[in-house]
Formats: sequence, structure tokens, C-alpha cells
Amino acid sequence: MNAALYGIDETGWLRDFEHVPSPNFGPRPASSEPRLIVVHGISLPPGQYGGGYVEQFFCNRLDPALHAYFQEIAPLQVSAHCLIERGGRLLQFVSFNDRAWHAGVSSWRGDDNCNDFSIGIELEGCDSEAYAEPQYQRLAELVISLRTQYPAIARDALCGHSDIAPGRKTDPGPFFDWPKLNRMIDKAA
Repeated sequence: MNAALYGIDETGWLRDFEHVPSPNFGPRPASSEPRLIVVHGISLPPGQYGGGYVEQFFCNRLDPALHAYFQEIAPLQVSAHCLIERGGRLLQFVSFNDRAWHAGVSSWRGDDNCNDFSIGIELEGCDSEAYAEPQYQRLAELVISLRTQYPAIARDALCGHSDIAPGRKTDPGPFFDWPKLNRMIDKAA
């Protein structure tokens, strides 16, 4: 894999990828910069892919009448910096310079409120099946690009939602292949 570095402009937005600005974000605390990447898994409805429901959810446009599960989650205001769909399509919802609302109650290496210093990347998927090859490819390239743009993100500052919210979250789940992702990153870097 020859990773192409993705351009990220000074305002924290990817060049050459689709932007779907979410209203669910805020400023990072003063003197806080991205130093952690958190990988998530999401499917809406649970276990189903496509339909644009994740995009609608992150933009507060999810119609609760479409599915019983949507009635539970529609009032929530959440987001992630990016979503990588099953086929590898990458969408950005929040500038990397801003605080997306993806981690919730969380802690990493003794620091609470991971939203303050992390970048949240959602993968379209669930805990009960493998992620798709194009997602690993896109994620590896994105991680390399983020580490290049934000040098405070150390090589070991890549984890799952389950690592920062153990007992509360399980994603990206047991079928996410961390060794594979790390090999792809190492090979391309």
C-alpha cells in the first residue's frame, strides 16, 4: 500500500473529501490539540448499512418515524470528525481543530474528557462482523495523514472507543483487526 497523504487545510478540514458539517461540536479547550485518535463502529439501524442514517444522525436530521431504534437516539446530539463507510467513502463532519462529540464519558492514560484532545473516526460496522478492506485502507491513510498534520498524535495514540470507555462501550468490537491496521500503517508510513 502506498499511502497518499490527505491534505488538511489550516482550518482542520480535509481537502478533496466530502464535508457534511455537523452542528454537534465545540471549541477545544485553550492550548489543547489533537493527540489521540479514537476508532468507533456504528450502524443505523443496528447491524444495517447504507441509507445515509449515520450522516443524518450526526446532523440532527434523523427521522424517528423511520425505525423504532431511531426514536431512542434521535434526540441525542453526537458527532465524529469523520465517517468511513463500508466501501471506503470518507465524509468529514467536524474540523479536526474542533471538539467533536464522539467519546462521551471517557479517560485515556489518566486524562478525562477525551473529546477535548482526540479525533473520532467512525467506521460503518458493528461488533458482530468484520470490517471491509476499503475501510482499513482509508483508515490507515487517514491515520498517517493526521499524524503528519498533528505531531502530538504519537504512534501509540490510536485506540478504540472501548479502550477509553471500558464497560460502557464495546466498539469497534472484537472483529476489528488492530494488527492488520497497524501493519498497513507501518507499511505505508
